[in-house]
Amino acid sequence: MLNKTIEKNGKTLRYGYTTGSCATAATKAALLMFLNQQKWETIEISTPKGWTLDLVLHDQTFSENEASCSVIKDSGDDPDVTNGVKVFSKITPSDQAGIEFAAGIGVGTVTSVGLSIPPGEPAINPIPREMITWEIKTVLASEAARQITDLPKGWRVELSIPQGVELAKRTFNPKLGIKGGLSIIGTSGIVEPMSEDALKASLKLELSVLHAKGFKEIIFVPGNYGKDFSEELGLSEEVLVKTSNYIGFMLDEAERMGFDKILLIGHLGKLVKLAGGIFNTHSSVADGRMEILTAHAGLLGATQKTMEKIMTSKTTDEATDLILSKNLPDYFDHLAEVIKKKVTDRVYGTIEMEVVLFSKIHGFLGQSKDAEELRKRLCTH
Repeated sequence: MLNKTIEKNGKTLRYGYTTGSCATAATKAALLMFLNQQKWETIEISTPKGWTLDLVLHDQTFSENEASCSVIKDSGDDPDVTNGVKVFSKITPSDQAGIEFAAGIGVGTVTSVGLSIPPGEPAINPIPREMITWEIKTVLASEAARQITDLPKGWRVELSIPQGVELAKRTFNPKLGIKGGLSIIGTSGIVEPMSEDALKASLKLELSVLHAKGFKEIIFVPGNYGKDFSEELGLSEEVLVKTSNYIGFMLDEAERMGFDKILLIGHLGKLVKLAGGIFNTHSSVADGRMEILTAHAGLLGATQKTMEKIMTSKTTDEATDLILSKNLPDYFDHLAEVIKKKVTDRVYGTIEMEVVLFSKIHGFLGQSKDAEELRKRLCTH
């Protein structure tokens, strides 16, 4: 366990360590067991963050031909499907100079372009590879290792996560083109609890994969509601990207990567914020939903009494009931056009944007003028 904490929103949250750190520790320990033909109980490694980890080892085995052990992943107070899983490393001598990485059970293989590792390689990211390589070289440079006269030319490092095949189904990996298991990841070696940067990085990665595959027209949805509604519309899941609350960030990345068209589909409660120029839609950042709905109702001729009722609505569904009952002319198409202008301005007009609005109760509400045509282009049939 890593006994370091951070204060966030008045809560004390504990740091964890990455699968990359687990793999590094298990590999270093396996190498020491192979060279010394004895068991290790704990192992110390350095991390790119500058923190030293002293990790407990499990499943230690060694012989004159190979050695292996595991380290249990601890994600700290960050929600992570890999928390508590065992990361195994088996090291064997090789006649080939250098270090060869291999994917054992539960560690995926890269099959698509656009990732930091080329197709055909084990899904072991660059920083964990560097960490493992550095620890191996450190061990081999030690006084004890230099006294061994018949050291192999190189080493084969096989990483495994036995639970990885099933757990990978709950990650972005299948969509990113990583087959057969999880990735060995981590840039600092440390998991920061509730890391916004980590979530943004995963969202950006999904976007970069679509870009590398050559897609120019894509779908943005904030979350599962938008994904489910897109499926109801018969749209292609292959080009669908979840933005979470970071719609502004994802629009910026899409503009930077050079996408041509984006169909933005979302629940009214999320996307209405964009009409007010709120591009991080988390409620802790800003709200303004009722103010925005009320203002546009007024623009379309709602009475002061109706505007008061919309303003005091507790939910956007309650406000929607009122708006629909007053027969305001094309209210939700109008709102979709307002959102379209805001998101188009965000990307400096470089991407053709279209918007579809819905609610869980009422279903389809409205869309921007040319959304229908883009919907047809993005259908699965």
